[in-house]
Parts: sequence; C-alpha cells; structure tokens
Amino acid sequence: MTGIEASPFIQVIAALVASALYVATYLSFVRLMRYPRNWHPPSLSASLATGLLAALTVALVSLSPDGLDTPALAISASFLVLLFCIIAAPAIAFRPASRPVEFLAKHGDYAGLWLIGPALIAGLAVPNIKLQAVLATAMAIELTWFFRQRWAGRGRRLHPLNDHDLSVLETQAKGDLAAFRRRHGIRELELSTGIVSWRGCGKGTSPCPFNLYVNRLGLNTAPCCREHLKDLSHHIGTGLREMGVVHWLEGGSLLGAVREGGALLDWEDDVDISVLLDDDMTWERLAAGLAERGARDGYFVDLFEKKGFISISFDQPKRWPFRWERNRLRGEIRADIAIYRQAISHGKAVLERRSYKGTMPATQSGGYGVPEEIVLPTTPIPFLGGEFAGPNEPEVYLRLLYGDFRKVEYTYLDAGAAKARAPFDVADTSIPAD
Repeated sequence: MTGIEASPFIQVIAALVASALYVATYLSFVRLMRYPRNWHPPSLSASLATGLLAALTVALVSLSPDGLDTPALAISASFLVLLFCIIAAPAIAFRPASRPVEFLAKHGDYAGLWLIGPALIAGLAVPNIKLQAVLATAMAIELTWFFRQRWAGRGRRLHPLNDHDLSVLETQAKGDLAAFRRRHGIRELELSTGIVSWRGCGKGTSPCPFNLYVNRLGLNTAPCCREHLKDLSHHIGTGLREMGVVHWLEGGSLLGAVREGGALLDWEDDVDISVLLDDDMTWERLAAGLAERGARDGYFVDLFEKKGFISISFDQPKRWPFRWERNRLRGEIRADIAIYRQAISHGKAVLERRSYKGTMPATQSGGYGVPEEIVLPTTPIPFLGGEFAGPNEPEVYLRLLYGDFRKVEYTYLDAGAAKARAPFDVADTSIPAD
C-alpha cells in the first residue's frame, strides 16, 4: 500500500479507533441483553444503536483508500456474530431455549475463549492492523471476563441441604450424585464423605444459575438463594412502606404466601410484587426512591418505564463499564415489580398493567387488569417470617390468575424433570410456578 495507508502513525490511530468501536459495540450489546433477561423483546432504539455500532466496526475494519478488504470484511462480520451469540446465550436462555443456546449458556463464563484460536489464526493470515486490533480487544475482554468470574467464585460458604432438597436432588440424579454433578457442571454441589452440601452464592460471588438448576434440572431453589430472596423481599417491602406506595404480593409469591403458609415455592426463582401508581405516586418518584435505596443497601435496580416494569436484583451494583456485564450471567436472585394504574374497563373499576400475567383478563384499553375491589384495600399476609401487603381477597385474586391454583402445574420446568419431582409436591398444596 502507498500514501496515507502506509503511514505507521495513521495505522496505529485507525487500530485504536477500531478497538474503541468494538468496546462501544460490546457494551451496547450487553446492555441490550437486559431486555430478554427480563422477559421483554429488545427496544427498537437500543437494537438500532447496537446494530449501527457493529456496522461501523466492520466498515472501519474492511474499508481503506485502496478499496474493500474482503477477507477482513468476512472475518470481522462472522467473528462478531459468533461471539455475540455466545455472549447472548445466558440472557436468551432465561426463556425455554434450544439445546445449542442451553449449551452456550451453561458454559457462558468461558465459552468466548473458544474463539481465541480462530482469532489468532485470522489475525496472522490477514495483515490488517484494524482487524487484528478488534480481535485482540475482543479476546482481552473475554479473558478478563473469565478471570473475574473465577475470582467471583471464591468466598462461597457451605449450606447443608435439608431432607426435602436432598430427596429431590437424588431423584433427579437417579441416585448418582457425582455423575449428575459432573454431567451438568454443578460446581456448587459439594460431595464429601457422605455429606451433601451446597456452596452458596453471596453478594461478592456470581449467582447460582437458576435457569439451569431449577427450571431445566427440576431442583429445589438453593438454600442460599432462598435466604437472599427473603432479604430482598424485606428490603423492597420496607422501602415501599417508607415511601407510602400501595403494593401487594403477586403471582408465585402470593401463591407461596397463601398455600405454603408464607413460604416460597420449592422451585421459586423470583419475588413478584405489584405497585399502584397515581397522580401522587408517579413513576419518577417511585423509580427515584427505589434506585436510591438500592444504591444505599447494595441492590441492583433496573428500570423499564415503557414496559411498566422494575427489576431489583440481589447482586451488588457495579460501576461503569462493568455495570451491564451482569447480563452475561446465567441467573440471579431478583424481584419483579409490575406497575398498575386505576382504570375503567367495561364500566367497572380495575387495576390495570401493561403486560399479561397468568390468565389475567384483558382490559378495554389493551392492558390487563383485575377488579379493584379484590385488591384494595390491601391486607397484611404472612410471608418469609414477616408480613407483606397482599390483595384483600387473595384466593379470588389467585383464581383469576391461575384458575384452580391448588392444582400442581410447572410452568417453566422441563417436562422430564417436572415428572420426576411431582411425587414430592403434595397435590393439594402445590401450585403453578411463575
């Protein structure tokens, strides 16, 4: 090459710009994964922004004053697609997913490193400094991610499994716990001299991968995670009461409060709470109050105003640029807060939300709602060792959501795992997972 392209200084600057563009694309992409991780399709604006950054990265790598570098175009585009599929797998696997996605999600803390070899070969085969910069930057990020996750695995403490948890585990393992642990990569399961324990997660560790252990393998919620769900629910309940927000238990949490004597469902993976907004308690006031308390007490608060939804997670919020990398993790302990507003539907007063829940009926305005009189005024209900606000007619509320809520149903559990664990879930006290 000749002219400006031959200048080493210009080449270095171009490589640095390409590297910076990849970092921006990566951060935009992991932030985009907050949507599928919270059961929502990505927003159009966020998707377009990420797509534009990816396109700019590929264009910068592939174009030069001498024309199009076809090998660099093919390599950079295919590399970004493959790597981002790996990165996205844990977020996509929040819903029932295909076997390839499940496989990538299961190995998500190090699967990106599988591309180190191809990246090295491509960088040596194609003498394009911008392509080499992008490949090197991507692999450096993947290595950093891997070592940070390994470091986060330190400091887990052992929790004994109670008889019920152990019985479910042994049933799903068909009696061979060691083989089951090895086959599914359950690093948290400790088997030592006949003692079965769980190496639990905490504030300073990665969370247990809920989706795999509970929904796919049919295990009970880990003892550490039950403790964290309890702490999280009391954190949120206290905050909502301090702010004067009308709120109540929803979905699977209400099922546990009513049918399990205030306990969590054995396979619970979150806490469901609803709040009522009005002219006084606006979205802005609620979001600011929860965010302030989350930052103070060490809980991650994620806001989705257009979806009418707030997610509050047990994990410690991290500073930029690591804030959104949590979306690469397989699971989390969290509470889902749904926003309701008062409305009139078919001439009756209802409390309305934007997203569906169970068999909640649709409203005239296109949302979903419940009759106001079965919720307000809320009434205290036992939950996780304390009291939480609930609908004033909780069983009517549950029948509206689930019909015969006493019948055993497993909404997200794998069919085989659900069949195996069914004998442990008493028919007249088990309820649909949510």
